[in-house]
Amino acid sequence: MHASIIRRQLGGIIPPKIATPSHLSSGSGEGLAPLVNFYSKLPKGPAPTSASGGLKGRYFNGKNASAAPAAWIILGLFTFGYTLDYQMHLKHHKNHPH
Repeated sequence: MHASIIRRQLGGIIPPKIATPSHLSSGSGEGLAPLVNFYSKLPKGPAPTSASGGLKGRYFNGKNASAAPAAWIILGLFTFGYTLDYQMHLKHHKNHPH
């Protein structure tokens, strides 16, 4: 993997380099304005809860908790299995009993 690909993927995680050694060693503090400006724009407090936490967050946790998706999955698998059995085996015995 190339360094540029890794750098591009991590670009959203690692903040840009805006505090240089010359800004930090000047002692006046005015050179830190870009750094203070960058961090003042970041959201404060806990992260907001999102309802889009995948299927588990949408159907099994919180106020909308329900077992309906699990029941639909079981019913769908049964339907798929029966259709497969019918096409492979049962269809041939429909008019020809043993």
